[in-house]
Amino acid sequence: MRNLDITVLRSFVAVAEAGGVTRAAGFLNLTQSAVSMQLKRLEEMLDMKLLDRSGRGVTLTPAGAQLLGYAQRMVELNDEIYTRLTCQEWEGEIVLGVPVDIVYPVIPQVLRRMARTHPRVKIQLLSSFTRSLKRQFARGEVDVILTTEAGVDSGGETLLEVPMLWVGAPEGQARRARPLRVAFCRSCGFREHALGALDSADLQWELAVDSDSDMTVDATVSADLAISARLQGHAPAFVEYIEDDALPQLGTQRINLYAGNGRKAITDILCDYIRQGMMQVGADSARRPRDAA
Repeated sequence: MRNLDITVLRSFVAVAEAGGVTRAAGFLNLTQSAVSMQLKRLEEMLDMKLLDRSGRGVTLTPAGAQLLGYAQRMVELNDEIYTRLTCQEWEGEIVLGVPVDIVYPVIPQVLRRMARTHPRVKIQLLSSFTRSLKRQFARGEVDVILTTEAGVDSGGETLLEVPMLWVGAPEGQARRARPLRVAFCRSCGFREHALGALDSADLQWELAVDSDSDMTVDATVSADLAISARLQGHAPAFVEYIEDDALPQLGTQRINLYAGNGRKAITDILCDYIRQGMMQVGADSARRPRDAA
């Protein structure tokens, strides 16, 4: 198997761009003879003539012109890899705050992608409720947060506007009980809105849990002892979205992104990955039926 040497390709690119060996040698901080030897090695390896030296300068042969684009990309990718893995700009720690109800499916994908492309960056994931995350962000304790809220504050960026839907156990019967049993954490931002919608629909209800634990809510709903509300595309696999005309519509919520001022370049990379992941969730939800979201 033949492997192309990045050093040799770098010399070839420099000669092609400079139009001569002498100028390229100056750019590369090498002797003219060293550059010439590298070009000869490359031509011998590929068994083809890459440079036409018959004129005053050096021009590319058809084969050389074809190689140039590949060589440029290989050199650029080599330099990018080296920079990302060694430059201090691409290392450090970022504290990312995400509401518990939208951790899945995007955030695990983002963390995995960051670990692959920027292994020297540590992401500390903080999972809480929107109100708590915004307070911590204001105090500078968190670098980047996602929120779920009806609007967006100054400095925030709305990534998605997502329907909020009722959820229950697959093929469950809790949705038909009256009074309707519902499960929300005390700190859940959806709780007041959902209960207000039930009151406006003159639908009797009672709280099935009184807890700050999302695990308690999930266990109650999956056991078909109550229903709750989740954003479309972000519900766990053990519940399903409910389509029932007897239940009131819950409208939409925004998923917003807030990033601190004076952030590092690596923080912008993390934010881009989050944007891309949320866009994919939005596209997937638009393609699938509600009960399969």
